[in-house]
Amino acid sequence: MPILDEEQHLADAVAAILAQDHPGEMEVILAVGPCTDRTPEVAASLAAADPRVRVVDNPSGRTPDGLNAAIAEARHDIVVRVDGHGILSPGYIAKAIALLHETGAANVGGIMQAHGETPFECAVAVAMTSRIGVGGARFHIGGQPGEADTVYLGVFRREWLRRVGGYNTHFSRAQDWEMNYRIRRAGGLIWFTPDLTVTYRPRASVRTLARQYRDYGRWRRVVSRLHTDSINLRYLAPPTALVLVASGTVGGFVWWPLWLLPAGYAVSVTVGGLLAARGEPLATRVRVPPVLAVMHGCWGWGFLTSPRRLKPETF
Repeated sequence: MPILDEEQHLADAVAAILAQDHPGEMEVILAVGPCTDRTPEVAASLAAADPRVRVVDNPSGRTPDGLNAAIAEARHDIVVRVDGHGILSPGYIAKAIALLHETGAANVGGIMQAHGETPFECAVAVAMTSRIGVGGARFHIGGQPGEADTVYLGVFRREWLRRVGGYNTHFSRAQDWEMNYRIRRAGGLIWFTPDLTVTYRPRASVRTLARQYRDYGRWRRVVSRLHTDSINLRYLAPPTALVLVASGTVGGFVWWPLWLLPAGYAVSVTVGGLLAARGEPLATRVRVPPVLAVMHGCWGWGFLTSPRRLKPETF
């Protein structure tokens, strides 16, 4: 578990792991970065309370560094990747290990089950689990079990982590997608199943959501520069939409029919967002369309403005 500023959720996340019904040995390794809250104290108390919990230092605080540091300390042949604000569903580890054996996969995983508490977080959760929000990615919206490009978090055979060199420390974001790409390129199987779910707490404000999706777009562009055959239409949709909406908004002052482009987008996200949120309380429903616009626009902006200096030479 790479941990940074997770004082609020860390104890619950670790408790969900320790409550798993895995019959064999298990260790929980917390790679703790330089925090601005009481996360280090919480992590130390968890380690003192249960010998299965250990803490390692992650001086940079970056996710791939923390993951690699924790994996280096791990003693077992199966590695379960968990976040500090993720709650594993009951039976998660046992099911994942059984699937590793049944499928021969290098990595198995399931669904990011977004769950909010405030109306804004609930709106983000709706957007993150809808096709209009995130496209057809099965780890967001569910689907049939089978081979996949990537999964949420993942349960790995350690030998495959060694084979591909672990997480690429260049990637502040998209490190999971990038490593799964290298595993697939090396002949490994990535297996998705909807039976594995991890409860995920969405961002709590427009500012943090916008930064999150800007970074997603920025680093997905870096992946496409490093692995040029990884790009697909789903990832080109947000930057294309942003260009069309911006061009139509400005160009409409010269030729008014171009205003149909931003108007069409506004109608689409409003109708699509309200349909995706049907059954939700009104306070959630009215927030879904603007949340969708923030996600699309910031992802597209991050993709279009991703600095070329971020591209690593090789890995």
